Amino acid sequence: MAGVEHADPDLYSGKQIILTPIERTHATQVQQAIDVWSALGCSVLKMTPESHDAAFAAVSHLPHLISFALMNAITGQNGGKDFLSLAGPGFRDFTRIAASDPQVWRDILISNREELLTQSKLFQRNLQALELMISNGNAEALEELIGQASQARAHWSMNKQRR
Repeated sequence: MAGVEHADPDLYSGKQIILTPIERTHATQVQQAIDVWSALGCSVLKMTPESHDAAFAAVSHLPHLISFALMNAITGQNGGKDFLSLAGPGFRDFTRIAASDPQVWRDILISNREELLTQSKLFQRNLQALELMISNGNAEALEELIGQASQARAHWSMNKQRR
């Protein structure tokens, strides 16, 4: 459906908008942008471009990278396609983003490579810690780290505002 007759007046209501002004951005321009987005019902955050790139490397770019890698790891092994026939809703939810546009994500991953690689190394260290606990049969420490992740996820909400 296209055209003004299908316009949604609440399209931006309750959405989060991030502005990344730089030194040469005039304060009046930033305020005008805040006013426009706020009038549309948005919650407006200001971040430095560097903070934006670091945050999105962690919460958007790295999850895509992991999802792409997981799909390739599974389908690249003998029987991998058969494994997929056994997958359920958790796998579906976790890998949904692997179906993203390859050209778009190639450009995003390359353009934010430094922050993404920093986040990837942090992820790898945490994965290796879990692997070590599994390898050593350290059930107590494994449960503790799983519990930390579970609690963090249980208390996270996409709608919570940054403080």
